[in-house]
Amino acid sequence: MTSGTEPRVVSIVGPTASGKTGLAIALAKALEAKGQRAEIVNADAYQMYRGMDIGTAKATAGERAEVPHHLLDVIDPGETMTVARFQAMARDCIRELRSRGVRPILVGGSGLYARAAIDDISFPGTDPDVRAALERRAVDEGPGVLFDELRAKDPEAAARMDPHNPRRTIRALEVIAITGRPYSASLPRYRYVIPCVQIGLDLPREELDRRIAARTMRMRDDGFVHEAERLRDHLGATAARALGYQQMIDVLDGLMDEDEAFADIAQKTRRLARKQMGWFGRDPRIHWLEALNPALLHNALAIVAHADEGAYDAIDAHADEYAQHHLGDIAR
Repeated sequence: MTSGTEPRVVSIVGPTASGKTGLAIALAKALEAKGQRAEIVNADAYQMYRGMDIGTAKATAGERAEVPHHLLDVIDPGETMTVARFQAMARDCIRELRSRGVRPILVGGSGLYARAAIDDISFPGTDPDVRAALERRAVDEGPGVLFDELRAKDPEAAARMDPHNPRRTIRALEVIAITGRPYSASLPRYRYVIPCVQIGLDLPREELDRRIAARTMRMRDDGFVHEAERLRDHLGATAARALGYQQMIDVLDGLMDEDEAFADIAQKTRRLARKQMGWFGRDPRIHWLEALNPALLHNALAIVAHADEGAYDAIDAHADEYAQHHLGDIAR
């Protein structure tokens, strides 16, 4: 990571409904007032789909008018978005913005997507023939034999895996066969490839649950059922996994009433928020701020200013080593 006064990309992370978009807009406007242009880059897996507005809590037209947003509404719901595809799009967008002197502010609760844009992460392809052969071997020879092979070929990867999870063992051996390199070489690293600073939003569980409940009711009032009805015949396999759309389709099909559906969405969103906190909590580079603190914007601006001066470079440089020793398995 480059030290000195190079403006950092800002990545705002945290659980769903924690106020990431609001902080990003306020931060961009505050930076603009200081003569530093900043624009927002979406890092949410599902907000890239056109028409999936209510169910993904996409930034409103008013919010987008305040600060330019990028990577919203860039693909149709029938298309497939992968982390590898997003990584290429996000890095192209970041490169273009920085070439114009604009500071990108990444915003998203999709942990792997947020990291894919800024971190040393690669996504090797797949080979159906290699995968099929390994799957046959797992049945014929047993998953233990495959894991022993992985341990011999890539002990670092094997040490970070569950020997009773054949799916991951097969994937690791597939990558080794395709690339000729250890699988561990492609595992996510807590190492920036773009000068960056991350800000995380934290808030008490009770307040987070309250916000999730309020947002779920807002989705209902805004017509989530009608949005799902309009999209149901156009949702591809990936887009259909977005939380809430299946519940709305079940309502349309008479399999669930609206009260039950929205209660289920709220419950599953609370569960998602807990998982997101677990994911982001593993990253030692994130600067956590209390979302309810009246000085939130002031504190965020201070973190960005310190990062621009290189204040966190030494810590960031050792983040991957720290994570390996203290934060457990970070493999996908």
